[in-house]
Amino acid sequence: MKFQVCAAILLAAGVPSSYAWGTLGHYTVGYVATNFVSTATKTYFQKILSDTTTDYLATVATWADSYRYTTAGSFSAPFHYIDAQDSPPSSCGVEYSRDCGSTGCVVSAINNYTTILQKGTASAANLAIAAKFVGDIHQPLHDENLDVGGNTISVTYNGATTNLHSIWDTAIPEQYVGGYSLADAKSWAATLTTAIKTGTYKSAKASWASTADISDPVSSAMVWASDSNAYVCSTVLPNGVSAVEGVDLSGAYYKSAIPVVEEQIAKAGYRLAAWLDLIATGTTDL
Repeated sequence: MKFQVCAAILLAAGVPSSYAWGTLGHYTVGYVATNFVSTATKTYFQKILSDTTTDYLATVATWADSYRYTTAGSFSAPFHYIDAQDSPPSSCGVEYSRDCGSTGCVVSAINNYTTILQKGTASAANLAIAAKFVGDIHQPLHDENLDVGGNTISVTYNGATTNLHSIWDTAIPEQYVGGYSLADAKSWAATLTTAIKTGTYKSAKASWASTADISDPVSSAMVWASDSNAYVCSTVLPNGVSAVEGVDLSGAYYKSAIPVVEEQIAKAGYRLAAWLDLIATGTTDL
């Protein structure tokens, strides 16, 4: 059965539709990666996914979130995050031995699924899960234990009551872009791709790609997790929990968050491209 059919069954089953980075963020990560993978990598993974369109990575980027809410996929729930036992905003930091639980975490999952993909017998689901986790680890609150990654911090956004984790997943990116469709994501990805090639991120892209090492996925993923977690102290909760509980976060807070959201989405897509190149061909030009 083709992967697209499996995904449709999961969606029809009524699984929850809230995703880390939201559909917009994960679609965009997929499109950014698509814009940078080599031709050989594209062909390799399009064959696995039975999808020769330019949407081949974007359209599977949220599948793992649906899968986690099924009976068969419930084991994968812990794989979407790592619980940094730190003390923001005074101290941020991730330690693999301390923070990756006995049932696994996003770092161990990236390691495991990278190994599976390197065997050359991977399924479409294996690829979809691996791509999703690379996106997840770049959302700062997926690298934080405090208040269940911000899920229990009640906040107001555009006059509505929600939680801090949710606004980083969806509200902030969607307010910035103005929607969450595939077309919205493709447009945002095009802007980020230009920023990586010739703009804001041009000088940083080499360092982003240099952290992709499929011979040591744990070390690579820990660099990404630590990088993301640092933003919990500097941007997500710079003045502590109390500072975000009493004001509407769709104004000044939103403006301070957007540069981080954009950079993390760009990083995730570029690093995913390098990662997939290395898996498919053993090398990357990024």
